[in-house]
Amino acid sequence: MEKPPSLGDQETRRKAREQAARLKKLQEQEKQQKVEFRKRMEKEVSDFIQDSGQIKKKFQPMNKIERSILHDVVEVAGLTSFSFGEDDECRYVMIFKKEFAPSDEELDSYRRGEEWDPQKAEEKRKLKELAQRQEEEAAQQGPVVVSPASDYKDKYSHLIGKGAAKDAAHMLQANKTYGCGEATVWLGRAGRGTQ
Repeated sequence: MEKPPSLGDQETRRKAREQAARLKKLQEQEKQQKVEFRKRMEKEVSDFIQDSGQIKKKFQPMNKIERSILHDVVEVAGLTSFSFGEDDECRYVMIFKKEFAPSDEELDSYRRGEEWDPQKAEEKRKLKELAQRQEEEAAQQGPVVVSPASDYKDKYSHLIGKGAAKDAAHMLQANKTYGCGEATVWLGRAGRGTQ
């Protein structure tokens, strides 16, 4: 077999070097973009901390890497952050100051995609307390005794008669022909026992 021409070999090496250089350049650009994004988020979080009028801030939807960078910045700043949204494309981050951390009801509301309304939450809480008090009162009253409107014996007395239940109820006695009614204790295999 003949060796391929060396000219083509040099060209493939050159193309591989160019592709590696392009890849390295793209990686550097992505790294630079992440650094710039982190600086921008640090500035926004710092402004949020300085503004005493704000207790929470909602950011625009962002991708997973940007959200993780923002969560890291917020954690370093000593704040609380949560991600909300259905799919990966529309998830957003909301940050809260430590003093004004959200309640579980507020977080559930955001997870459902609803806006948090403290007045509605207060009404729901009062209704829940009222229902709980009613349950406690019902438990304290004890079980409710249900008495039927009529006795079944009276209802069916024309079929079974008045004295049928008393006649059917007789004293149950053990059958002595089968050895019942006597105290029998057997001990061991030797057949020694008491009767």
